[in-house]
Amino acid sequence: MLNTIRSFIDTIFQPPLTFLDLAIENIRNLSLVTARGINLSNYMSVFGDMPREWQLALQSLLMSVVLVGTLLLFRLAIRTYFAVKEGVKWW
Repeated sequence: MLNTIRSFIDTIFQPPLTFLDLAIENIRNLSLVTARGINLSNYMSVFGDMPREWQLALQSLLMSVVLVGTLLLFRLAIRTYFAVKEGVKWW
């Protein structure tokens, strides 16, 4: 009887456990990729025919766009936090 119950419970929880094991394996593989870093010159090789000054200007422009985007996302997160905080305060 105990084995029947145990096998039934294992049958129920097997798909979520398999999914979580797969997620853990993918996260470990992802950490190996990010530990090496990203070589941006592979992506910037499209602009390799441009003079060096233009390439540097383009890289600076792209980095500033990433910085501004990050700051906008941070501002959005802070505004959302304060809105939730204000909503909970008056709830």
